[in-house]
Amino acid sequence: MEKIKIGIFIDTYLPMIDGVTMVVENYAKRLNKIADVTVFCPYGKDKKYVDNFDYKVVRCKSLKIPHYDYTLPIPQFDRKFKKELKNSNLDIIHIHSPMGVAKLATKYAKKHNIPCVVTLHSQYKQDIKKMAHFNWLTNLILKKLMKTINSCTEAWAMNEENKRLFIEEYGIKIPVRDIQNATDLHYLPNKDEIRDEIRKKYNIKDDEFIFVFIGRINLIKNLLFIVDSLKIMKQKGFKFKMLFVGTGQDEEKLKNYIKKSGVEENCIMCGRVSNRDDLAKYYSAAHLFLFPSLYDTSSLTQIEAASQKTPTVFLKEAQTANQITDNVNGIVTKNDTEDFALRVIDILSDKDKYNELCKNVYRDLYVNWDMVTKIVYEKYLKLIDDNKN
Repeated sequence: MEKIKIGIFIDTYLPMIDGVTMVVENYAKRLNKIADVTVFCPYGKDKKYVDNFDYKVVRCKSLKIPHYDYTLPIPQFDRKFKKELKNSNLDIIHIHSPMGVAKLATKYAKKHNIPCVVTLHSQYKQDIKKMAHFNWLTNLILKKLMKTINSCTEAWAMNEENKRLFIEEYGIKIPVRDIQNATDLHYLPNKDEIRDEIRKKYNIKDDEFIFVFIGRINLIKNLLFIVDSLKIMKQKGFKFKMLFVGTGQDEEKLKNYIKKSGVEENCIMCGRVSNRDDLAKYYSAAHLFLFPSLYDTSSLTQIEAASQKTPTVFLKEAQTANQITDNVNGIVTKNDTEDFALRVIDILSDKDKYNELCKNVYRDLYVNWDMVTKIVYEKYLKLIDDNKN
């Protein structure tokens, strides 16, 4: 059987690391073993970076955006990029960013009569509003974005709440299916040794609990909420160290807020950790992963934490808490820093209850990419076959 040709489109790519980038990278490297994969994406801010993948990467010109981690793709002004796309002979297109490179992708799909899938990774209205500022401009951009999404064959959502949002609030008209995210991390059995290693590295005392946040240091992730909750824990005499792992545009703002809140000695900015084995150790060492984000739709980080039997603490209103049963496979608190702090203290004060939670997290939430990409490939084949018929 001849390999199918898959075009994956995304508005940012490695070396920039975020959840969507990790999804695409895991898709591409696994699917490329059984198919022909090309990732279409823009150049990033690091001009010295050289692509070195088993699959093909085609990049377009982009513009720097002041005060943002991302660049703005301008594929419409890149002849070489358009020529590469024109000669790609794709069988199916999968869009992971419905803005910059997506317009050319949907035009290609329509012209060549091939299926086009779009994954709904973000609450796009929040992203647009942060950049556009004005409601009228936000609504105008969102309208164009939804036009692009609705020109696809079907959309993939990570959970039921994500699906509901796009159907009821965004006005999506194409079929929406559930395709879960996953992780490439595997459980590290020597948890006590790893925790001791991290304690030694950051001078964390044996009687201090370890909390971790891993991801972009961007205030849209509700990071100041974490700091406010930590302040309450400290006031109650609870002993802990909080590790912020990652980099981003709001690092200085977060550092200043930590200092202002009086929890500077309890918080450690660990910087970027790109090695996946090292990253797994941070999840493994942590007693809890603190994730009060109301922005994310389905974060890879909660699955990564589950891979190391580390429970996550969510907010009740969060889409990321969609698959969580409170006190069974995670902690779901009110959108209130006092409640968040008290629930953290409560679960870590009951060793038996905490250990049960750790087991259930791994049982219920851990999914690896090998399982998911097998499902994805089969869905691609069905879409191609249905389109031909």
